[in-house]
Amino acid sequence: MKLSINPYIGLKRVLAIGFFVIGLLGCANQVTTVPTENWQVEIAPDVWVSMPEPSDLGYTLDASQLISAKWQGQTNQLPVQLQVNEDKLVLVGFSSWGTRILSLEYQDDKVDSQILAGIDSQEIMPEKILFNLMLTLWPTESWEQPLSNIGWTLVDTPKHRQLLNENGEAVIDIQYSAMPHLEGEILFSDNKLGYFISIKTLTYEQ
Repeated sequence: MKLSINPYIGLKRVLAIGFFVIGLLGCANQVTTVPTENWQVEIAPDVWVSMPEPSDLGYTLDASQLISAKWQGQTNQLPVQLQVNEDKLVLVGFSSWGTRILSLEYQDDKVDSQILAGIDSQEIMPEKILFNLMLTLWPTESWEQPLSNIGWTLVDTPKHRQLLNENGEAVIDIQYSAMPHLEGEILFSDNKLGYFISIKTLTYEQ
């Protein structure tokens, strides 16, 4: 099954919520479960890419982060928690007043997302959130085959990463201020959609 993402639907809402999320929500929440055997995300109109496995990160990770998203002159902040082990990736995002907004679990080629009641899952787009997360942190090698299948490329230097489309255009720019990357601020820019995200890791364990 393929998961269709229209990046132009509810982008402002996405940025207000952020793009890193984990955990479980209460029984009052709306629940969306998306099982697949070969999970793919639409990253451009009619362009689908397969996702790496959680284990392709190469290490376990438990991190607390603060996300600042800027779009159309507005800035929103989101505290988040991320956990990755050999079997699965789990993330949770909170509102500024501490309410869990959305949780997502990626395991065995299946994505389970749970969204706070009253929030449209099409506006949050958890698949886009997960794609941005993995594109930022997963090693270049884990993306080589999936991207080569669609003619796209991930160009990596120690402190700069670019996602290039089939025409060689830079769709996404990612700047890392430190090595290892989690030690400093990460700046994520979507050149097509015009939004900017700053990621600061507050604490992490590997």
